[in-house]
Order: sequence, then C-alpha cells, then structure tokens
Amino acid sequence: MLYDVNLHISYLYDTPVSGGRHIVRVLPLSIEGRQRLVAGTVGVTPGPGERVDHHDFFENPMSAILFRSQHERLDIRMQARVQVDAPEATADLSPRVTELPEDIAGYWSLDAGSPHHYTGPSPRLKDCPEIADYARAIAKPGMTVRAIATALCARIHKDFTYDPKATSVDTTPREAFKLKRGVCQDFSHVMIVALRSLGIPAGYVSGFLRTIPPPGKERLEGADAMHAWVRYWGGRVNGWMELDPTNDIPAGTDHIVVAYGRDYADVAPVIGVLKGYGQHQTNQAVDVIPVRPAS
Repeated sequence: MLYDVNLHISYLYDTPVSGGRHIVRVLPLSIEGRQRLVAGTVGVTPGPGERVDHHDFFENPMSAILFRSQHERLDIRMQARVQVDAPEATADLSPRVTELPEDIAGYWSLDAGSPHHYTGPSPRLKDCPEIADYARAIAKPGMTVRAIATALCARIHKDFTYDPKATSVDTTPREAFKLKRGVCQDFSHVMIVALRSLGIPAGYVSGFLRTIPPPGKERLEGADAMHAWVRYWGGRVNGWMELDPTNDIPAGTDHIVVAYGRDYADVAPVIGVLKGYGQHQTNQAVDVIPVRPAS
C-alpha cells in the first residue's frame, strides 16, 4: 500500500517559555523488504535557533532542535509518502525457547538489530515476577518462540481492556498488568516484559496504524493516531517478527513503522526540556490516507 501520512503535534503554553531543547522522532523509516519512505519532511514552528537531523543508535531518523527565544506555542508537522509492502509468508522455523540461547550467542554483533540489546531490563521495563508467572503459564513445553509470542499476543488481547483513561504515559508495566487495562503502549510493554522473562529478545515499535471507518461512515480527518506494537527475535532463520497485541494481529500493510527501540523511552515522538513555568496543553492529529495499492 502507498500512504500519505500527516502528523500535527501542538503544544500551547499557559506562560511563554524562554527556551527549549527537544528531540523529535516522527518520520517513518525505510526498511528493506518492508517499507520505503518515498518522501518526507518534518517542520517546526517557530523556527528553532539550531536544528540537526541525524539518526540515533537504533537507526531511527531524528531531529534535535534548540530554541533560545521566547515562544507561546510549538507546532511540529510531519508529512510523508510511504510504501508498505505485504510481509512474505514464512514457515515457523523459530527454535524452542531452550534452543534460543545458542542462536543469540551466535549473533556476533552489537549493531542496531542485535538481539543482545533486547534481552534484559531497559529504561522503562524492569523485571516483574507477576508478568513472568503469567508468561510461564502460557508457554508450554515444546512450543517454538513464534508459537509462544503468538499465544502471548492473543492472551493479552483477551485479558486486557483498551481504556485510554486507565493509564498515563508514565504507567509501569506492573501497574498496567494489575489493572488489566490501558492503551497500546501498556499492551506492548507488558508483552515485551513477558517475552524477555522467557529469554526471548523483544522490543518496542512506534508507528502509525491505518484505521478503517465503519461501513457507511466517512473517515474523520485527523482521527488516526500514533500506535505501538511489539517486535521479537525468532532466531537466526526467522529473525525479527512483529505482533500487535492491542489488536491481536501480526503487523502488516496497515502498520507504518516510525522507530524501533527497547521500550517507549527509546522512541518517544517528542522529548526534551523547557525553560519556563506553568502548564501546557498538547494536541495530536494524525491522518493515514491510502493513495493506492503498492505496485
């Protein structure tokens, strides 16, 4: 599928801020055999005093922006055309969990795609005994890594209720697990902790999800949103695969990848610091518009 993606994030400050430094990760990735960024721009208003566009350790495009002058609001706009290809159907050639350590040890690299970065605790994801027990109850002896990941995805989708009022961006996986409620970030964080507790390398995917309006209803402009799902390493043969526990589906042509990381801290769309005081309002609008099927 070929998509036009538009994102607008706005910050309105109660009191003008006199400076700020931010890192912005909102531009979709180009991924060989999966997704191609045909064209894309990230605009910032007001214009920053300094701006550097580069890539982070995980090879995600990012913009580092610096403000020295006073401003009352900040607007970040991203426009992109992205081609997303249908994933090739592959057999389950992933090893059993007991055989996975040998595959991990055989990966002699610490590049961005190395499974070694995704096996232990990360900034937002600590070990959680309750989630580990939950995972062990699902992972039956003899199951392959792919079978376990698929079963965990389905179980989390069944056991958890999507509720945007139940959690915040700072909710821990332990808290979300206790509530059995939350949003895509919570679903994904719980699944990543569960997979890692079994020794399966797993990470966080930030991106966009195309939504389809109900029959007879027009698509609402700006109604789409940023989304999150999970990638896990299925051994040397299958490599990295992706599942969406919020919807209990594999990531496909409706999923547009923006960034890969260990958890949300590595891929947050906007992070930074401000010089000011008072509160601010944040609004986000996303449009994912199909142009035509990929040729």
